[in-house]
Amino acid sequence: MGSVKRDEEFRTGINTRVIHHKENFSGETGAIMPPIFPTSTFVHGNEGGFDYTRSGNPNFRILESVLSDLEECQFGSVFGSGVAAITAIVSSLKAGDLILCEENLYGCTVRLFEQVFNRFGLKTLWIDFTKSNFQEVISNHKPAMIWIESPTNPLLKIIDIEGICHFSKKMQIPVVVDNTFATPLLQKPLKLGATLSLTSTTKYINGHSDALGGAVCTDSSAWKEKLDFAQKALGLNPSPFDCWLITRGVKTLPLRLERQINNASKIADQLANNQAIKSVRYPFRSDHPQCKLAQRQMARGGAIVTATVKATQPQTYSLCKNLHYFKMAESLGGIESLVCHPATMTHASVPKETKLKIGITDSLIRFSVGCEDIEDLSADLNQALGKIY
Repeated sequence: MGSVKRDEEFRTGINTRVIHHKENFSGETGAIMPPIFPTSTFVHGNEGGFDYTRSGNPNFRILESVLSDLEECQFGSVFGSGVAAITAIVSSLKAGDLILCEENLYGCTVRLFEQVFNRFGLKTLWIDFTKSNFQEVISNHKPAMIWIESPTNPLLKIIDIEGICHFSKKMQIPVVVDNTFATPLLQKPLKLGATLSLTSTTKYINGHSDALGGAVCTDSSAWKEKLDFAQKALGLNPSPFDCWLITRGVKTLPLRLERQINNASKIADQLANNQAIKSVRYPFRSDHPQCKLAQRQMARGGAIVTATVKATQPQTYSLCKNLHYFKMAESLGGIESLVCHPATMTHASVPKETKLKIGITDSLIRFSVGCEDIEDLSADLNQALGKIY
């Protein structure tokens, strides 16, 4: 009988790895699903090295192991939310430091930088990384950190991660990439040169809209120490139960994402052919301004579609409300389809002049496409669009 190869001798497929993860703390019981450890404290000297859940818990470690495996990197750190993960990174900086940011970031990231950390002396500079000569800007301003999203929220701009990282590495400037929209299945920022890959695990990673979480992955042991220190010192830890839910959710990520992407590409084409729609943004459509970069940088186009409607703000808002299967709500990445009006929802805290400058108009809507039957989603869009045109 031939011998069976061990996991270390070959690289198993992604569907296998998210289901059969290495750490589960179930050795003594044989439990298929790892248990929840809802304890605040641990007896001193235990084999796992745990002492207090704010600074570590078996459920944290399980999820960190799964996520670092997805990212194909050495380290992962989990947090109570995506914003908590952002806070952990930024807390490593000091007063007077400058963060060079892509001008289109998630609204809560903008609010955190401009209304919270700004009061502690942290500076931000916002530029369009798809148009600006970022090499010149980086050389002139020498930022302490570069912060980008790709695709961006909600405009779906595609940023040249490898190009930015190649240049910033020469100047020893860490690059943070918010990879929430793409997930490690479609894009691996660390492989493109990024220092830190951040994700809101609330979204696609969990996929069921029932838990909050955030994570940062890295190959840097120094950054791993900083992130774990922030988790403990600032109380940014998640709950064991949320980590358990997210660990369960990630097991179906490849299956969910496959369905969502197939639906999203069809929805993008349908919207582009509707007379009520002015423009559509979807990374893998040929009319996307960075389509070729997206195809080089990403495995597929993702499951978010952004569209501008030929309508006033009240009409656009009414369109969102008239949809049945696309529920009007913030967040994204769940099995259910959602529609969002960024100007009054995710980016409500961003000044109006800034929104207009970067292209977040009152006629812009963002679709997070779910796993429903495409025929039902298509019919839902047609009936709602027909009411405003």
